[in-house]
Amino acid sequence: MSDAGTPPVPRLDEVVVDLRDRVATVTLNRPERRNALSPGMLHDLLRALTWCRDEPEVRVVVLTGAGDRAFCAGADLSTFEAGGAELERHRDRHRFVDLFSLVQELGKPLVGRINGHALAGGFGLACACDLLLAVETATFGTPEINVGVWPAMIQPILARNLPRKLVLEMILLGDRWTAAQMREAGLLNRVASSLEELDAQVAELAGRLAARSPAVLKLGRDSFYRQQDMELRAALEYLHSQLTVISLTEDAREGARAFFERREPRFQGR
Repeated sequence: MSDAGTPPVPRLDEVVVDLRDRVATVTLNRPERRNALSPGMLHDLLRALTWCRDEPEVRVVVLTGAGDRAFCAGADLSTFEAGGAELERHRDRHRFVDLFSLVQELGKPLVGRINGHALAGGFGLACACDLLLAVETATFGTPEINVGVWPAMIQPILARNLPRKLVLEMILLGDRWTAAQMREAGLLNRVASSLEELDAQVAELAGRLAARSPAVLKLGRDSFYRQQDMELRAALEYLHSQLTVISLTEDAREGARAFFERREPRFQGR
């Protein structure tokens, strides 16, 4: 659903997209399967996020799951029981490569609204968000080891968001962790006592982000992810050049004018 005058959102089978006040909410919509990542859902999620990336009316993306039980329970294990060629499953799993690459290159803030359990691939998807808010009853984990599987496709995402020893404990033991533990570990920005409070926190945060310069958010967010694997000197040289690029934007000049004129800036995304 969209507001009047806003562009039509994509209509998909397993993902719902809603656009309001420059905030696109992307909802994993298989609550009866705890929003498990089937090949169809991965396909729809890629289409939804690609639309969000390319649509200029979208300034912020909120990612969540339908229902109140799970954000996402990970890969749909029923695909293993369905038979079929292993090569086809191998190709389907490559969508995780495409998905996490797309998230990093989204160019817009991605806020995770964790409304329930985030497990396995769903935990990786949560970790890939820029900012993360969760209801206090949510749990997090990588239970793959319990069924003889290794969380290979989310391993680099976890390693970039959590301490090394904690990641290894989670992967090797397969235990679930509480929202309070994840907040203490530095993964969660905020923890809400109820879904109503979670919605209020997400709305407040997304609204603040939508009011920022989309040009500077894109340039700055891109630079953050691109420098993360550089050695220090290369990162500093790269960020030096990016600061100059940001300073040349109209929004940067508008921000400076607004500061000296003691008014709110009017960012145009240029």
